[in-house]
Amino acid sequence: MATIIFYQKLGCATNARQIQALKSAGHDVIAEDILKKSWDAEELRGFFGNMPVEAWFNRGAPRIKSGEVNPDTIDAASALALMVSDPLLIRRPLIDVDGARCAGLDHEPVLSLLGRNTQDNLEECLHEANRTRCPQT
Repeated sequence: MATIIFYQKLGCATNARQIQALKSAGHDVIAEDILKKSWDAEELRGFFGNMPVEAWFNRGAPRIKSGEVNPDTIDAASALALMVSDPLLIRRPLIDVDGARCAGLDHEPVLSLLGRNTQDNLEECLHEANRTRCPQT
């Protein structure tokens, strides 16, 4: 059993389902509001490991959907600066398990915590799958 710090957007049904999957796997989850955390670039960078910069972003963020921010053409320093000022741009969830960090549930250490063979696609946004709108707050 692990203790997982899980940075989520409050009210996100997908994040709630992800938390439940981790709890069902026997882990303690400490849920934190990603929008209320005061991020700095260095701390935030530690969650992305060797992921390409474009994978750091929440593709469902309003500024990305509108075309204002294009994750495919941005450098790391600019991406981090944008995310520090607008945490909705950060790919969720951010996970910290005893200092091992990642963004999303498709990387270690989360894959091992979930047993790699989870039946659900825990990354898929429930609102997008159901063609409904996610609360913007």
